[in-house]
Amino acid sequence: MSQPLPPVGTGVPGRDGAPSSTADKPVNRLASAIRRISDVVVGAEVPDSVMARAADQLTQMAQVLEESVSTWSRLGVNLSGHPQDFFPRSPIVGYANPIAPPADVWAVVGEDGQPEIRGRVTFSNPYEGPPTCVHGGVIAELFDELMGVANVVADAPAMTGTLTVRYRKPTPLLAPLDLVARFRGRERRKIFTWAGIYHEGALTAEADGIFIGVQSPLVQEILGADAQMVDNAVRTERDGAS
Repeated sequence: MSQPLPPVGTGVPGRDGAPSSTADKPVNRLASAIRRISDVVVGAEVPDSVMARAADQLTQMAQVLEESVSTWSRLGVNLSGHPQDFFPRSPIVGYANPIAPPADVWAVVGEDGQPEIRGRVTFSNPYEGPPTCVHGGVIAELFDELMGVANVVADAPAMTGTLTVRYRKPTPLLAPLDLVARFRGRERRKIFTWAGIYHEGALTAEADGIFIGVQSPLVQEILGADAQMVDNAVRTERDGAS
């Protein structure tokens, strides 16, 4: 049984509104269309004539998009509000990122009275590792993201130090999966977090993470500096090619 999305206003105060990053807006619609294309390219047989025509059309569209770029940057990162909105272009939870499944996440009050993360995701064909199963590296990436979000809702923002993944059984592709992540404690700057993936109630994989705690303003500063560095690098490359 898939985890139900809690009604707005019944989760963690301050985190339980409706997410804004999942709205029906152009960037999300474009990302969704690219996901559909990727699923067909990886998981289906299409006549070469149709594939060639689509390739020509998409190449033209890529050219149009590249020529329309005014600046290379990321959507702003906001570590307040709904967890789905923390990283709108994340490769895991970002509705605006074509390579994201994307996973849906939200905050609940756990059995210990502390906020933690619940979620759900279905991995499509591009995420396949062993036949019919989710790639182990994708699972590790998912855990890293889930635990990072769990740390934020526990008021313990942190950067990943060590990630230990245990693959209990194959995690099925094309199947609804339930997600859990929770902050477990801290020792000075070390943050300890756990996450798990469930299919039909059975644990398929879990992970323990050790994170290095940072203050929220520093996280924003790091992310802002990274975004500026990417923008500058792309500008330099484009200027050199022109």
